[in-house]
Amino acid sequence: MNIGFDNEKYLKLQKESILNRIEKFNNKLYLEFGGKLFDDYHASRVLPGFDPNVKVKLLETLKDKAEIVFCISATDIERNKIRGDLGLSYDMEVLRLIDNLRSLDIYVSSIVITLFKNQPSAVKFANKLERRGEKVYIHKYTKGYPGDVETIVSEEGYGANPFIETTKPLVVITAPGPCSGKLATCLSQLYHEYKRGVKAGYAKFETFPVWNLPLKHPVNVAYEAATADLKDVNLIDPFHFNAYNKLAVNYNRDVEVFPILKNILKKITGESVYNSPTDMGVNMAGFAITDEDVVKDACFKEIVRRYYAARCDFKKGLGDAETIERIEMLLNEMEINVNYRKVVTVAKDVSRESGYPTIALELPNGKIVTGKTKTLISASAAVMLNALKELAGIPDNVEIISANILKPILKLRKEALKTKTSVICLDDILVALSICASMEENARKAFDKLKELKGCDAHCTYILPQAEENTLKKLKISITSEPVYNSADLFN
Repeated sequence: MNIGFDNEKYLKLQKESILNRIEKFNNKLYLEFGGKLFDDYHASRVLPGFDPNVKVKLLETLKDKAEIVFCISATDIERNKIRGDLGLSYDMEVLRLIDNLRSLDIYVSSIVITLFKNQPSAVKFANKLERRGEKVYIHKYTKGYPGDVETIVSEEGYGANPFIETTKPLVVITAPGPCSGKLATCLSQLYHEYKRGVKAGYAKFETFPVWNLPLKHPVNVAYEAATADLKDVNLIDPFHFNAYNKLAVNYNRDVEVFPILKNILKKITGESVYNSPTDMGVNMAGFAITDEDVVKDACFKEIVRRYYAARCDFKKGLGDAETIERIEMLLNEMEINVNYRKVVTVAKDVSRESGYPTIALELPNGKIVTGKTKTLISASAAVMLNALKELAGIPDNVEIISANILKPILKLRKEALKTKTSVICLDDILVALSICASMEENARKAFDKLKELKGCDAHCTYILPQAEENTLKKLKISITSEPVYNSADLFN
Protein backbone atom coordinates (compact mmCIF):
# COMPACT_ATOMS: atom_id res chain seq x y z
CA MET A 1 0.00 0.00 0.00
CA ASN A 2 1.22 3.48 -0.85
CA ILE A 3 1.61 5.67 2.23
CA GLY A 4 0.44 9.27 2.36
CA PHE A 5 0.30 9.92 6.11
CA ASP A 6 2.94 9.91 8.87
CA ASN A 7 1.19 8.26 11.80
CA GLU A 8 4.07 8.65 14.27
CA LYS A 9 4.33 12.38 13.56
CA TYR A 10 0.58 12.70 14.04
CA LEU A 11 0.69 10.85 17.35
CA LYS A 12 3.46 13.12 18.63
CA LEU A 13 1.77 16.36 17.52
CA GLN A 14 -1.61 15.26 18.84
CA LYS A 15 -0.26 14.41 22.27
CA GLU A 16 1.54 17.77 22.50
CA SER A 17 -1.62 19.63 21.48
CA ILE A 18 -3.74 17.92 24.14
CA LEU A 19 -1.13 18.39 26.90
CA ASN A 20 -0.90 22.10 26.06
CA ARG A 21 -4.67 22.43 26.29
CA ILE A 22 -4.74 20.65 29.68
CA GLU A 23 -2.11 23.07 30.97
CA LYS A 24 -4.09 26.06 29.66
CA PHE A 25 -7.04 25.05 31.84
CA ASN A 26 -5.26 24.51 35.13
CA ASN A 27 -4.89 20.75 34.70
CA LYS A 28 -8.59 19.92 34.30
CA LEU A 29 -9.83 19.43 30.74
CA TYR A 30 -13.01 17.85 29.46
CA LEU A 31 -12.15 16.64 25.96
CA GLU A 32 -15.03 15.73 23.67
CA PHE A 33 -13.84 12.81 21.54
CA GLY A 34 -15.63 12.64 18.18
CA GLY A 35 -15.41 9.78 15.71
CA LYS A 36 -14.40 6.24 16.53
CA LEU A 37 -12.04 5.29 19.36
CA PHE A 38 -11.20 1.93 17.81
CA ASP A 39 -11.35 0.82 14.20
CA ASP A 40 -11.50 4.23 12.48
CA TYR A 41 -11.35 2.70 9.03
CA HIS A 42 -12.72 5.77 7.28
CA ALA A 43 -9.65 7.70 8.44
CA SER A 44 -7.29 4.87 7.48
CA ARG A 45 -8.87 4.63 4.01
CA VAL A 46 -8.65 8.35 3.19
CA LEU A 47 -5.27 8.87 4.90
CA PRO A 48 -3.21 5.80 3.90
CA GLY A 49 -0.79 5.19 6.76
CA PHE A 50 -3.23 6.36 9.44
CA ASP A 51 -3.51 3.75 12.19
CA PRO A 52 -7.26 3.08 12.72
CA ASN A 53 -6.51 2.64 16.44
CA VAL A 54 -4.26 5.68 16.84
CA LYS A 55 -6.67 7.39 19.27
CA VAL A 56 -6.37 4.46 21.63
CA LYS A 57 -2.57 4.51 21.30
CA LEU A 58 -2.73 8.21 22.11
CA LEU A 59 -4.74 7.43 25.25
CA GLU A 60 -2.23 4.75 26.20
CA THR A 61 0.51 7.40 26.23
CA LEU A 62 -1.72 9.58 28.43
CA LYS A 63 -3.14 6.86 30.67
CA ASP A 64 -1.59 8.32 33.83
CA LYS A 65 -3.49 11.59 33.18
CA ALA A 66 -6.70 10.38 31.53
CA GLU A 67 -9.99 8.71 32.34
CA ILE A 68 -12.87 7.87 30.01
CA VAL A 69 -16.54 8.68 30.43
CA PHE A 70 -18.94 7.09 27.94
CA CYS A 71 -22.13 8.79 26.81
CA ILE A 72 -25.02 6.94 25.23
CA SER A 73 -28.37 8.42 24.28
CA ALA A 74 -31.42 6.79 25.84
CA THR A 75 -33.16 7.42 22.53
CA ASP A 76 -30.53 5.37 20.67
CA ILE A 77 -30.86 2.53 23.20
CA GLU A 78 -34.65 2.54 22.85
CA ARG A 79 -34.62 2.37 19.05
CA ASN A 80 -31.76 -0.13 18.99
CA LYS A 81 -29.50 2.08 16.88
CA ILE A 82 -26.83 0.07 15.04
CA ARG A 83 -23.21 0.94 14.29
CA GLY A 84 -23.24 0.13 10.57
CA ASP A 85 -19.65 -0.96 10.07
CA LEU A 86 -19.78 -3.55 12.87
CA GLY A 87 -23.48 -4.41 13.00
CA LEU A 88 -23.53 -3.83 16.77
CA SER A 89 -26.22 -1.91 18.64
CA TYR A 90 -24.94 1.19 20.43
CA ASP A 91 -25.44 -0.29 23.89
CA MET A 92 -23.47 -3.42 22.97
CA GLU A 93 -20.80 -1.24 21.34
CA VAL A 94 -20.34 0.65 24.60
CA LEU A 95 -19.71 -2.63 26.40
CA ARG A 96 -17.24 -3.74 23.72
CA LEU A 97 -15.35 -0.45 23.87
CA ILE A 98 -15.15 -0.50 27.67
CA ASP A 99 -13.75 -4.05 27.64
CA ASN A 100 -11.21 -3.15 24.96
CA LEU A 101 -10.01 -0.06 26.81
CA ARG A 102 -9.70 -1.86 30.13
CA SER A 103 -7.72 -4.64 28.49
CA LEU A 104 -5.17 -1.91 27.69
CA ASP A 105 -5.23 -0.66 31.29
CA ILE A 106 -7.00 2.57 30.28
CA TYR A 107 -9.29 3.83 33.04
CA VAL A 108 -13.01 3.95 32.22
CA SER A 109 -14.69 5.62 35.18
CA SER A 110 -18.39 5.82 34.30
CA ILE A 111 -21.24 5.73 31.80
CA VAL A 112 -23.75 8.54 31.27
CA ILE A 113 -27.17 7.80 29.79
CA THR A 114 -28.21 11.08 28.14
CA LEU A 115 -31.54 12.45 26.84
CA PHE A 116 -33.30 10.25 29.35
CA LYS A 117 -37.11 10.17 29.34
CA ASN A 118 -37.74 6.95 31.25
CA GLN A 119 -37.27 4.81 28.14
CA PRO A 120 -37.71 1.19 29.29
CA SER A 121 -34.70 -0.12 27.35
CA ALA A 122 -32.48 2.57 28.83
CA VAL A 123 -33.66 1.68 32.35
CA LYS A 124 -32.81 -1.98 31.73
CA PHE A 125 -29.39 -1.03 30.35
CA ALA A 126 -28.64 1.12 33.40
CA ASN A 127 -29.70 -1.70 35.72
CA LYS A 128 -27.51 -4.16 33.85
CA LEU A 129 -24.46 -1.91 34.20
CA GLU A 130 -25.04 -1.08 37.86
CA ARG A 131 -25.46 -4.74 38.78
CA ARG A 132 -22.04 -5.34 37.21
CA GLY A 133 -20.55 -2.68 39.48
CA GLU A 134 -20.39 0.17 36.95
CA LYS A 135 -21.01 3.82 37.85
CA VAL A 136 -24.01 5.03 35.85
CA TYR A 137 -25.31 8.60 35.68
CA ILE A 138 -28.62 9.72 34.22
CA HIS A 139 -28.86 13.05 32.38
CA LYS A 140 -32.19 14.33 31.11
CA TYR A 141 -32.89 16.95 28.45
CA THR A 142 -31.38 20.30 29.45
CA LYS A 143 -34.14 22.73 30.38
CA GLY A 144 -34.02 25.90 28.28
CA TYR A 145 -31.74 24.54 25.56
CA PRO A 146 -30.83 25.98 23.12
CA GLY A 147 -31.94 29.60 23.44
CA ASP A 148 -32.49 30.34 27.13
CA VAL A 149 -28.92 30.60 28.41
CA GLU A 150 -30.04 31.90 31.81
CA THR A 151 -32.03 28.70 32.42
CA ILE A 152 -29.46 26.38 30.81
CA VAL A 153 -26.69 27.66 33.07
CA SER A 154 -28.65 27.34 36.30
CA GLU A 155 -29.75 24.79 38.85
CA GLU A 156 -32.78 24.06 36.66
CA GLY A 157 -30.58 23.38 33.62
CA TYR A 158 -27.12 21.84 33.96
CA GLY A 159 -27.49 21.92 37.71
CA ALA A 160 -30.30 19.35 37.51
CA ASN A 161 -27.81 16.77 36.21
CA PRO A 162 -25.86 14.75 38.77
CA PHE A 163 -22.17 15.67 38.88
CA ILE A 164 -19.93 12.95 37.44
CA GLU A 165 -17.13 12.24 39.87
CA THR A 166 -13.74 12.33 38.12
CA THR A 167 -10.18 12.16 39.39
CA LYS A 168 -7.86 12.74 36.41
CA PRO A 169 -6.64 15.97 34.73
CA LEU A 170 -7.95 14.77 31.34
CA VAL A 171 -11.54 13.53 31.14
CA VAL A 172 -12.30 12.09 27.72
CA ILE A 173 -16.01 12.22 26.93
CA THR A 174 -16.73 9.75 24.16
CA ALA A 175 -19.62 7.74 22.69
CA PRO A 176 -20.45 4.87 20.34
CA GLY A 177 -21.67 7.30 17.67
CA PRO A 178 -22.84 10.85 16.89
CA CYS A 179 -25.64 12.75 18.67
CA SER A 180 -24.99 10.93 21.94
CA GLY A 181 -24.91 13.97 24.24
CA LYS A 182 -21.14 14.41 24.56
CA LEU A 183 -21.16 18.22 24.36
CA ALA A 184 -24.00 18.59 26.86
CA THR A 185 -22.17 16.27 29.25
CA CYS A 186 -18.99 18.35 28.98
CA LEU A 187 -20.84 21.60 29.60
CA SER A 188 -22.80 20.14 32.49
CA GLN A 189 -19.52 19.10 34.09
CA LEU A 190 -18.01 22.57 33.57
CA TYR A 191 -21.01 24.11 35.33
CA HIS A 192 -20.58 21.83 38.33
CA GLU A 193 -16.78 22.27 38.40
CA TYR A 194 -17.06 26.08 38.48
CA LYS A 195 -19.66 25.83 41.24
CA ARG A 196 -16.99 23.90 43.16
CA GLY A 197 -14.32 26.48 42.40
CA VAL A 198 -12.50 24.37 39.78
CA LYS A 199 -11.72 26.35 36.60
CA ALA A 200 -11.86 23.42 34.22
CA GLY A 201 -11.83 23.71 30.42
CA TYR A 202 -13.46 22.22 27.37
CA ALA A 203 -11.94 21.20 24.03
CA LYS A 204 -12.92 19.04 21.08
CA PHE A 205 -10.98 16.30 19.30
CA GLU A 206 -12.57 15.56 15.93
CA THR A 207 -10.47 14.25 13.05
CA PHE A 208 -12.75 15.52 10.27
CA PRO A 209 -13.14 17.91 8.61
CA VAL A 210 -9.45 18.81 8.76
CA TRP A 211 -9.42 22.50 9.68
CA ASN A 212 -6.12 23.47 8.03
CA LEU A 213 -6.81 21.85 4.65
CA PRO A 214 -8.73 23.67 1.88
CA LEU A 215 -12.52 23.50 1.97
CA LYS A 216 -12.62 21.34 -1.18
CA HIS A 217 -9.59 19.22 -0.37
CA PRO A 218 -10.45 15.57 -1.16
CA VAL A 219 -10.07 14.61 2.53
CA ASN A 220 -12.77 17.09 3.52
CA VAL A 221 -14.99 16.18 0.57
CA ALA A 222 -14.71 12.49 1.53
CA TYR A 223 -15.89 13.44 5.02
CA GLU A 224 -18.92 15.17 3.51
CA ALA A 225 -19.68 12.00 1.55
CA ALA A 226 -19.36 9.89 4.70
CA THR A 227 -21.83 12.10 6.58
CA ALA A 228 -24.20 12.86 3.70
CA ASP A 229 -27.04 11.11 5.51
CA LEU A 230 -26.58 13.51 8.45
CA LYS A 231 -26.76 16.48 6.04
CA ASP A 232 -23.36 17.72 7.23
CA VAL A 233 -21.73 20.39 5.07
CA ASN A 234 -18.18 21.70 5.37
CA LEU A 235 -17.86 25.47 5.71
CA ILE A 236 -15.22 28.14 6.04
CA ASP A 237 -15.39 29.03 9.72
CA PRO A 238 -16.68 32.65 9.62
CA PHE A 239 -15.91 33.25 13.30
CA HIS A 240 -12.29 32.20 12.83
CA PHE A 241 -11.89 34.43 9.77
CA ASN A 242 -13.41 37.42 11.56
CA ALA A 243 -11.21 36.89 14.63
CA TYR A 244 -7.88 36.13 12.92
CA ASN A 245 -8.32 36.89 9.19
CA LYS A 246 -7.37 33.26 8.51
CA LEU A 247 -9.24 30.56 6.61
CA ALA A 248 -10.16 27.43 8.54
CA VAL A 249 -12.60 24.64 7.73
CA ASN A 250 -15.32 23.44 10.05
CA TYR A 251 -18.75 21.93 9.52
CA ASN A 252 -22.24 23.33 9.69
CA ARG A 253 -23.37 21.91 13.04
CA ASP A 254 -20.36 23.31 14.93
CA VAL A 255 -20.62 26.67 13.17
CA GLU A 256 -24.37 26.93 13.76
CA VAL A 257 -24.18 26.09 17.46
CA PHE A 258 -21.09 28.22 18.22
CA PRO A 259 -22.85 31.48 19.19
CA ILE A 260 -24.97 29.55 21.70
CA LEU A 261 -21.96 27.57 22.95
CA LYS A 262 -19.88 30.73 23.31
CA ASN A 263 -22.60 32.36 25.41
CA ILE A 264 -22.97 29.25 27.58
CA LEU A 265 -19.21 29.05 28.18
CA LYS A 266 -19.06 32.75 29.00
CA LYS A 267 -21.97 32.39 31.41
CA ILE A 268 -20.24 29.44 33.15
CA THR A 269 -16.68 30.79 33.20
CA GLY A 270 -17.23 34.54 33.18
CA GLU A 271 -15.05 35.06 30.11
CA SER A 272 -14.92 34.40 26.35
CA VAL A 273 -12.94 31.18 26.21
CA TYR A 274 -12.91 30.72 22.43
CA ASN A 275 -13.33 33.03 19.45
CA SER A 276 -14.33 30.33 16.94
CA PRO A 277 -15.36 26.68 16.71
CA THR A 278 -11.93 26.01 15.19
CA ASP A 279 -10.32 27.37 18.37
CA MET A 280 -12.04 24.60 20.34
CA GLY A 281 -10.33 21.83 18.36
CA VAL A 282 -7.04 20.08 19.01
CA ASN A 283 -6.85 18.11 15.74
CA MET A 284 -3.39 17.91 14.12
CA ALA A 285 -4.10 15.44 11.29
CA GLY A 286 -3.52 17.97 8.53
CA PHE A 287 0.10 18.41 9.58
CA ALA A 288 0.91 14.72 9.08
CA ILE A 289 -0.02 14.30 5.40
CA THR A 290 3.11 13.36 3.49
CA ASP A 291 1.90 12.59 -0.06
CA GLU A 292 -0.97 14.59 -1.53
CA ASP A 293 -1.36 12.36 -4.61
CA VAL A 294 -1.70 9.17 -2.56
CA VAL A 295 -4.26 10.82 -0.26
CA LYS A 296 -6.19 12.29 -3.20
CA ASP A 297 -6.49 8.88 -4.86
CA ALA A 298 -7.62 7.26 -1.62
CA CYS A 299 -10.25 9.95 -1.04
CA PHE A 300 -11.69 9.66 -4.55
CA LYS A 301 -12.13 5.92 -4.05
CA GLU A 302 -13.82 6.52 -0.69
CA ILE A 303 -16.33 8.95 -2.20
CA VAL A 304 -17.27 6.27 -4.75
CA ARG A 305 -17.64 3.72 -1.94
CA ARG A 306 -19.96 6.06 -0.05
CA TYR A 307 -22.04 6.54 -3.21
CA TYR A 308 -22.56 2.80 -3.59
CA ALA A 309 -23.32 2.41 0.12
CA ALA A 310 -25.99 5.12 -0.15
CA ARG A 311 -27.56 3.49 -3.21
CA CYS A 312 -27.69 0.09 -1.50
CA ASP A 313 -29.16 1.63 1.66
CA PHE A 314 -31.85 3.26 -0.48
CA LYS A 315 -32.63 -0.06 -2.16
CA LYS A 316 -32.93 -1.72 1.26
CA GLY A 317 -35.25 1.02 2.51
CA LEU A 318 -32.63 2.30 4.97
CA GLY A 319 -31.71 5.56 3.24
CA ASP A 320 -33.18 8.38 1.20
CA ALA A 321 -32.71 9.72 -2.31
CA GLU A 322 -31.34 13.02 -1.01
CA THR A 323 -28.26 11.29 0.40
CA ILE A 324 -27.51 9.78 -3.02
CA GLU A 325 -27.98 13.16 -4.69
CA ARG A 326 -25.62 14.85 -2.23
CA ILE A 327 -22.85 12.33 -2.93
CA GLU A 328 -23.47 12.55 -6.70
CA MET A 329 -22.87 16.29 -6.37
CA LEU A 330 -19.56 15.62 -4.61
CA LEU A 331 -18.51 13.17 -7.35
CA ASN A 332 -19.22 15.87 -9.91
CA GLU A 333 -17.28 18.45 -7.91
CA MET A 334 -14.26 16.15 -7.87
CA GLU A 335 -14.79 15.36 -11.59
CA ILE A 336 -14.85 11.60 -11.07
CA ASN A 337 -17.38 8.82 -11.57
CA VAL A 338 -17.97 5.32 -10.19
CA ASN A 339 -15.48 3.82 -12.62
CA TYR A 340 -12.63 5.56 -10.76
CA ARG A 341 -12.37 2.33 -8.79
CA LYS A 342 -11.10 -0.23 -11.29
CA VAL A 343 -12.88 -3.09 -9.56
CA VAL A 344 -16.27 -1.60 -10.47
CA THR A 345 -15.64 -1.76 -14.20
CA VAL A 346 -14.07 -5.22 -14.05
CA ALA A 347 -16.88 -6.73 -11.97
CA LYS A 348 -19.59 -5.38 -14.25
CA ASP A 349 -17.77 -6.38 -17.44
CA VAL A 350 -17.09 -9.95 -16.29
CA SER A 351 -20.67 -10.36 -15.07
CA ARG A 352 -22.10 -9.07 -18.33
CA GLU A 353 -19.86 -11.33 -20.43
CA SER A 354 -20.33 -14.47 -18.31
CA GLY A 355 -23.92 -14.02 -17.25
CA TYR A 356 -23.00 -14.82 -13.61
CA PRO A 357 -23.06 -12.60 -10.49
CA THR A 358 -19.46 -11.47 -9.96
CA ILE A 359 -17.08 -9.94 -7.45
CA ALA A 360 -13.83 -8.28 -8.50
CA LEU A 361 -11.01 -7.80 -5.96
CA GLU A 362 -7.84 -5.77 -6.46
CA LEU A 363 -4.76 -7.36 -4.89
CA PRO A 364 -1.95 -5.35 -3.25
CA ASN A 365 0.14 -5.65 -6.46
CA GLY A 366 -2.67 -4.08 -8.52
CA LYS A 367 -3.84 -7.27 -10.20
CA ILE A 368 -7.60 -7.80 -10.20
CA VAL A 369 -9.09 -11.26 -9.64
CA THR A 370 -12.74 -12.19 -9.96
CA GLY A 371 -15.12 -14.78 -8.57
CA LYS A 372 -18.53 -15.81 -9.87
CA THR A 373 -21.55 -17.52 -8.33
CA LYS A 374 -21.96 -20.79 -10.22
CA THR A 375 -23.08 -24.21 -9.02
CA LEU A 376 -21.28 -24.81 -5.72
CA ILE A 377 -19.89 -21.66 -4.09
CA SER A 378 -20.88 -18.00 -3.86
CA ALA A 379 -19.07 -15.22 -5.68
CA SER A 380 -17.54 -14.06 -2.36
CA ALA A 381 -16.19 -17.55 -1.69
CA ALA A 382 -14.92 -17.90 -5.25
CA VAL A 383 -13.09 -14.58 -5.31
CA MET A 384 -11.56 -15.38 -1.92
CA LEU A 385 -10.11 -18.68 -3.16
CA ASN A 386 -8.89 -17.11 -6.40
CA ALA A 387 -7.24 -14.22 -4.55
CA LEU A 388 -5.49 -16.48 -2.05
CA LYS A 389 -4.24 -18.80 -4.80
CA GLU A 390 -2.90 -15.84 -6.73
CA LEU A 391 -1.09 -14.46 -3.68
CA ALA A 392 0.33 -17.89 -2.82
CA GLY A 393 1.46 -18.59 -6.40
CA ILE A 394 -0.81 -21.63 -6.74
CA PRO A 395 -1.88 -22.42 -10.32
CA ASP A 396 -5.52 -21.73 -11.13
CA ASN A 397 -6.26 -25.37 -12.00
CA VAL A 398 -5.08 -26.65 -8.59
CA GLU A 399 -7.83 -27.29 -6.03
CA ILE A 400 -7.04 -26.16 -2.49
CA ILE A 401 -10.38 -27.40 -1.13
CA SER A 402 -11.72 -30.60 -2.58
CA ALA A 403 -15.29 -30.80 -3.85
CA ASN A 404 -15.56 -33.88 -1.63
CA ILE A 405 -15.32 -31.52 1.36
CA LEU A 406 -17.56 -28.80 -0.03
CA LYS A 407 -20.51 -30.97 -1.07
CA PRO A 408 -21.19 -32.36 2.43
CA ILE A 409 -21.16 -28.79 3.77
CA LEU A 410 -23.84 -27.79 1.29
CA LYS A 411 -25.82 -30.92 2.11
CA LEU A 412 -25.62 -30.10 5.82
CA ARG A 413 -26.90 -26.58 5.24
CA LYS A 414 -29.79 -27.66 3.04
CA GLU A 415 -30.92 -30.83 4.79
CA ALA A 416 -30.01 -30.49 8.47
CA LEU A 417 -29.99 -26.70 8.89
CA LYS A 418 -32.85 -26.15 6.41
CA THR A 419 -31.28 -23.13 4.73
CA LYS A 420 -32.55 -22.20 1.30
CA THR A 421 -29.11 -21.43 -0.14
CA SER A 422 -27.95 -23.37 -3.17
CA VAL A 423 -24.29 -22.39 -2.80
CA ILE A 424 -21.67 -22.47 -0.06
CA CYS A 425 -21.05 -19.09 1.57
CA LEU A 426 -17.80 -17.34 2.42
CA ASP A 427 -17.72 -18.30 6.11
CA ASP A 428 -17.99 -22.00 5.27
CA ILE A 429 -15.21 -21.71 2.71
CA LEU A 430 -12.87 -20.09 5.25
CA VAL A 431 -13.61 -22.78 7.84
CA ALA A 432 -13.06 -25.51 5.23
CA LEU A 433 -9.80 -23.87 4.13
CA SER A 434 -8.55 -23.67 7.72
CA ILE A 435 -9.21 -27.40 8.17
CA CYS A 436 -7.51 -28.29 4.88
CA ALA A 437 -4.55 -26.08 5.83
CA SER A 438 -3.72 -28.46 8.66
CA MET A 439 -3.42 -31.35 6.22
CA GLU A 440 -2.40 -30.00 2.81
CA GLU A 441 0.50 -27.74 1.81
CA ASN A 442 -1.23 -25.66 -0.87
CA ALA A 443 -4.17 -24.99 1.43
CA ARG A 444 -1.76 -23.87 4.16
CA LYS A 445 0.05 -21.52 1.77
CA ALA A 446 -3.26 -20.02 0.69
CA PHE A 447 -4.56 -19.68 4.25
CA ASP A 448 -1.38 -17.89 5.33
CA LYS A 449 -2.08 -15.18 2.74
CA LEU A 450 -5.38 -14.10 4.31
CA LYS A 451 -3.74 -11.23 6.17
CA GLU A 452 -2.51 -9.74 2.87
CA LEU A 453 -6.09 -9.00 1.81
CA LYS A 454 -6.34 -6.25 4.43
CA GLY A 455 -7.08 -2.95 2.70
CA CYS A 456 -7.91 -4.50 -0.67
CA ASP A 457 -10.65 -2.97 -2.80
CA ALA A 458 -13.59 -5.06 -4.06
CA HIS A 459 -16.91 -4.65 -5.86
CA CYS A 460 -19.88 -6.97 -6.26
CA THR A 461 -22.57 -6.89 -8.95
CA TYR A 462 -25.34 -7.63 -6.44
CA ILE A 463 -26.26 -6.81 -2.85
CA LEU A 464 -24.30 -9.25 -0.73
CA PRO A 465 -25.96 -11.25 2.04
CA GLN A 466 -25.25 -9.44 5.30
CA ALA A 467 -23.21 -12.33 6.71
CA GLU A 468 -20.83 -12.34 3.73
CA GLU A 469 -20.50 -8.56 3.75
CA ASN A 470 -19.69 -8.65 7.47
CA THR A 471 -17.01 -11.31 6.93
CA LEU A 472 -15.34 -9.30 4.16
CA LYS A 473 -15.35 -6.23 6.38
CA LYS A 474 -13.80 -8.22 9.24
CA LEU A 475 -11.01 -9.13 6.83
CA LYS A 476 -10.67 -5.34 6.22
CA ILE A 477 -11.64 -5.65 2.55
CA SER A 478 -13.32 -2.48 1.27
CA ILE A 479 -16.36 -3.99 -0.42
CA THR A 480 -19.13 -2.22 -2.32
CA SER A 481 -22.14 -3.59 -4.19
CA GLU A 482 -24.42 -2.67 -7.04
CA PRO A 483 -27.93 -1.88 -5.72
CA VAL A 484 -29.36 -5.07 -7.25
CA TYR A 485 -30.80 -8.07 -5.41
CA ASN A 486 -29.56 -11.46 -6.58
CA SER A 487 -32.90 -13.11 -5.85
CA ALA A 488 -36.60 -12.30 -6.01
CA ASP A 489 -37.06 -13.81 -2.52
CA LEU A 490 -38.11 -11.23 0.07
CA PHE A 491 -37.04 -13.11 3.20
CA ASN A 492 -33.84 -14.88 2.17
